Amino acid sequence: MRPITFRLFILLSLLPLLAWGRGTYQEPREFLSDNFNGQVPEASIVWLTGERKQRAREILGHSYASLRVRYWRKAQRSAWILEEIGKDHPITTGVVIQDGRLERIKVLIFRESRGWEVRYPFFTDQFKGAELNHDGALNKSIDGISGATLSVRALKKIAALALYLDSVTVKQNVKTSP
Repeated sequence: MRPITFRLFILLSLLPLLAWGRGTYQEPREFLSDNFNGQVPEASIVWLTGERKQRAREILGHSYASLRVRYWRKAQRSAWILEEIGKDHPITTGVVIQDGRLERIKVLIFRESRGWEVRYPFFTDQFKGAELNHDGALNKSIDGISGATLSVRALKKIAALALYLDSVTVKQNVKTSP
């Protein structure tokens, strides 16, 4: 085998490894069904305008990709499907808030080539019980993962944003634009 052909063969053989961490781990509708015991409430919308838009920008460090965010609420329990960029691509994450505390965070769709370790319970379990402190940041320290810094940051931002939006929507009906 010629050297160039051999190198090309090796390169093409290794390409699937680059996409190893990418994938859909759970469909958003399945996440919602699991967290509402099969009785998913009707979706509501919170508009990110005015103060909510500014606060979301402060939490994320940039504007959220959409002006409206869908969420599902039953009594004091809400679920959010949010996206945040890891390094280059969005990470779709499901977040469940119960009585103002983070109950569950789960990576649903991961599109990056690195940092996929954030999907495992050893990492996501750290968020259980987290609330926002008086500064609007998470009140729990979340340990990072070597080689997954940007994915860790993305999930921390998503958690804080979901807690903030839950605190706003639990107080009032914000289905319509202000």
